[in-house]
Amino acid sequence: MVRAFRAQTNVTVDLSELAFADASVMLDLAVLARRLRAKGREILVRGTQPQVMALIKHVGLHRLPAVTFEGASPAYA
Repeated sequence: MVRAFRAQTNVTVDLSELAFADASVMLDLAVLARRLRAKGREILVRGTQPQVMALIKHVGLHRLPAVTFEGASPAYA
């Protein structure tokens, strides 16, 4: 995660092997998105499992301006 905070470009987060996530994962992603947005960058999230996407929607991570998703928009998935 430290490398992601220091990134000079957009950051891609591949969640394809993540079968479980809790609030701490969502908080880490939200903090990363905030820090990247302050530098004019964003997070591209891909490979999200359905149960993880449900949590992302529940906490509203998909609504943050610096977070984009590969594939269909999570708001309509």
